[in-house]
Amino acid sequence: MAAPTDTAATVETLEEMEVLEKGLAGGDGSRRRPRGWKTMPFIIATETFEKVGSIGVAANLTVYLVKRYNVGQLTAANITNIFYGTLNFAPLLGAFVSDAYLGRFRTLAYGSFFSLLGMLGLTLSASLPALKPPSCNQTTQVGVHCNGPSTLQLGVLYLSLGFLTIGGGAIRPCSLPFGVDQFDMTDEKSRQGLHSYYNWYYGTTTAALVFSLTILVYIQNDISWPIGFGIPTFFMFMAIIVLFMGTRLYVHVSPEGSIFTGIVQVLAASIKKRRLKLPYPHDINQQELLLYNPPTRGNRIFRLPLTSQFRFLNKGAIVRNGDINDDGSARNLWELCSIQQIEEVKCLIRIVPICISGIICFVALAQQFTYVILQTLTMDCHLGPHFEIPAGTVISISFVALTLFIPIYDRLLVPMARRFTGVESGITLLQRQGVGLVISPISMVVAGLVERKRRSSALSNGGISPMSVFWLAPQLVLMGIAEAFNAVGQIDFYNKQFPEHMLTLAGSLFFVSLAGANYLSTALANITKKVTSRDGHTSWLTEDINLSKLDYYFYFIALMGVLNLFYFLICAHCYQYKAMSLHAEESIKIHTKVEADAGINIDRDAHNKLSYYHDEEQVCRSSAKTDSYYPESISRELKGLLYLNLMKCEFVELNEAGHTSVELN
Repeated sequence: MAAPTDTAATVETLEEMEVLEKGLAGGDGSRRRPRGWKTMPFIIATETFEKVGSIGVAANLTVYLVKRYNVGQLTAANITNIFYGTLNFAPLLGAFVSDAYLGRFRTLAYGSFFSLLGMLGLTLSASLPALKPPSCNQTTQVGVHCNGPSTLQLGVLYLSLGFLTIGGGAIRPCSLPFGVDQFDMTDEKSRQGLHSYYNWYYGTTTAALVFSLTILVYIQNDISWPIGFGIPTFFMFMAIIVLFMGTRLYVHVSPEGSIFTGIVQVLAASIKKRRLKLPYPHDINQQELLLYNPPTRGNRIFRLPLTSQFRFLNKGAIVRNGDINDDGSARNLWELCSIQQIEEVKCLIRIVPICISGIICFVALAQQFTYVILQTLTMDCHLGPHFEIPAGTVISISFVALTLFIPIYDRLLVPMARRFTGVESGITLLQRQGVGLVISPISMVVAGLVERKRRSSALSNGGISPMSVFWLAPQLVLMGIAEAFNAVGQIDFYNKQFPEHMLTLAGSLFFVSLAGANYLSTALANITKKVTSRDGHTSWLTEDINLSKLDYYFYFIALMGVLNLFYFLICAHCYQYKAMSLHAEESIKIHTKVEADAGINIDRDAHNKLSYYHDEEQVCRSSAKTDSYYPESISRELKGLLYLNLMKCEFVELNEAGHTSVELN
C-alpha cells in the first residue's frame, strides 16, 4: 500500500482530468466572458493613437537634435541609437512588472500616462525659449559653429526621453496580448476573430507609422516643431481616454507571477537533482507518467508534453519522498518543478539563439533611422519645383515597401510556394526569417554603392549633392522587404512558439532584439571611429558625413550579415518546434530523433478519437494498466487521459471498498 500522500496526489490527478475535460467543453465561469470584437474598437484605437504619438515624436529625433538642439551629427546618431535601444529593451522589464504585479490593463494605463508626460516634455522643450538653445543660422554646418544646449536643456530633453522609454516599455509588451485576452480560445468564431484582430493590429500600426513619418514629420520640419510635437501629444491623450472608455467590457487576466522566477526555479531544481537518474531514459512516454505533472492553471495555459531535448532539465520533476504536500502541491518550488514549467523553459532556450540572429539583421535596419537621415540632409530633397521632402520622411519608403509587399507575399507568393512545399504557410517560420537574413546584407551593399556616389558628388558641389534623395529608395525598399520576411516572421514565430504563459515575454523579446541592434550599432560606430582613426588616418565615421567613409562601414555591416546568416542556418537546423498541446489550435508534428525512434506520435486527430476511446465504462471494465492495453493509434496525450481514467476508476472502487489509500501499479 502507498503512503497517504498518494491519495492526495490521485485526487489532484482527478482534478486535472476534470480541468482537461472542462477545457475541451470550453467552460470557464470564474471570469467575465470575453467580448471579442466588441472591445476591439477601443483597443485598436488606443494602439493606433499611441503609435502615432510615440513614432511622431521619436521618428524625427535625429533631425531635431541636429537642427534644433545644435548637436553634432555623429553624436545625434548615437543619442538616437541609445534612445531606441533603451526604448526597445524596456518591454522586457514591462513584461516582468505586468506578469508579476500589475496585470496587462494597469500596465497599459500607467505606461500611457508616462508616455504622455514624455511627449509634453518634448513639446515644452521645443516651445519655451529657456528650454532650447538659440537658433543657428549656419544651416549648412549645423552643430559645428553653433551654441550647444545647456545642462538644464539637456536635462529636460533626457527626462522626456526617459518618460517615453518607461511608457513604451509598459505599452509595447502588453497591447497585443491584452487584445488576445478578449477572445475566447475555445470558440471557433472567436478564434477566427482573433486572426482578423492580428490583421487589423498590424494594418493600423503600419498606417500610424506612415502617417507619423510623412505628415507629422513635414509639420515638424517645415511648419513648426511645437505644433509637430503637440499633435502626437494630443493623440496620446486621446489614446488614454479611449482606453478607459472600454473598461467595463475588458477581460482582466490577473497577474500569475513572474515567469522569470519559474525559470530560475527549474534551473535550481534540476541542478539540485543532477545526481538522480531519470526513469525510463529511453522511453519519454513512460518517463512523463512518472514525473511531477499537476494540472495547469486555467484553460488559457495549455499543456506541453514532455520532450527528450535538454533532458537534464527533466530531473527537476523527479518526485522524492517528502517533495509533495498532502494536497498534492510541491512542498518546495525550488526543489520540485512540474513538466509544464520545464517545457516552458525549454521553449525559451530553443528560441533565444534564433532571437540573437535577428539582432544583426536589425543592425542593418537601424541605419535607416540614423545615417540615412544624415545622408538625406546633404542631398536634393525636392519633389517638383516647390515641394521639399523632409529628411525624416524618406525612411517611410521602407515602411511603404513593407506594407505593399505583405499582401503580395500573402496572396501570391504563399500559394505558389505551397504547391511545391506542401506547407500551409508556403514556407516555414524559420525559412521566412532566413530569407530576410539573405536580403539584409544585400541592402547594405546597395547602400554602400549609393553612399560612395553621393559622397563623391557632394565633395564636388560644395557639400550638398545634386543627387535626388530617391537614390536611397532601392536600399530602403530592400530593407522593407527584409523586414517583411524577418521582422514579421519573428513576431509570428514568437507568438506561435512561446507557451501561452509566456506571451507577454514573447511580445517583449522582439523589442529586445531591436534594442540589441541599437546598442550594437552604437558600439560598432564608436569602435569603428576609434580603430579607423589610428596612425593619423581619416576615420570612417566623423561628425561631417562628407568627410567620412560611410560606404566602408556599410560593407562591414553587410559582411557581419553574411556571417550571421551561417549562424542562423546552424541554429535553424538544430531547432525543435514546439510540440502540440491538447487544446492547441495548431499542431506541429516535429520531434527529436529519440522520440521518433521511440515511436511517439503526436496525433492531430486526438479530439475526434476522444469520443470513442474516452469511454469511462469501457476503460473501467479492463484490468490492464500497461501500454499493451491501449490501441496502437492512440496518441501520447490521449493515453495520458485514459491513464487518468484508470486511476479514477480504481480510486472510486477502493473508496467503495472502504480503503483509505491507493496503490498504483
